[in-house]
Amino acid sequence: MPKGVQCEVDTCTYWAEGNNCDATQIMVVGHTQKPHDSEETDCDTFESKH
Repeated sequence: MPKGVQCEVDTCTYWAEGNNCDATQIMVVGHTQKPHDSEETDCDTFESKH
């Protein structure tokens, strides 16, 4: 994973100390054909720790 990918979701398997993402890759998906802001997208890499 490139340095500097931040994540505040500490319930995710890939969350690492310092609010960093520890996944080897990330997948971002859109809710519309052409998203225009972050509210129209999600991180599909999320996996719950529990």
